Amino acid sequence: MSEDAEMKGEPETETAVSQPAEAGSAPENPDQAALAEKAATEAQEKIDAQALPIRTYLDQTVVPILLQGLSDLVKTRPDDPVEYLAAYLMKHNPKNTKK
Repeated sequence: MSEDAEMKGEPETETAVSQPAEAGSAPENPDQAALAEKAATEAQEKIDAQALPIRTYLDQTVVPILLQGLSDLVKTRPDDPVEYLAAYLMKHNPKNTKK
């Protein structure tokens, strides 16, 4: 019994204190686990992207979609190729979740 409870003549009540999760233990909520894993993966990808040499970074992120856009551009031959390419890149952005 604590001193405060003894002095007031009150019975001591136990309070539940959650312990921090141990390393390697899974969160109780599967959605929470998925969100945590996604956040960790995105953070690691960002760190990895920052560490890449310029050429490798561009080859992995920009060049594939840019080549597709340029290929489509030469087939279509629009009046405003820069605007067309910009619209193509925005529409086909692999990081864009809205479609």
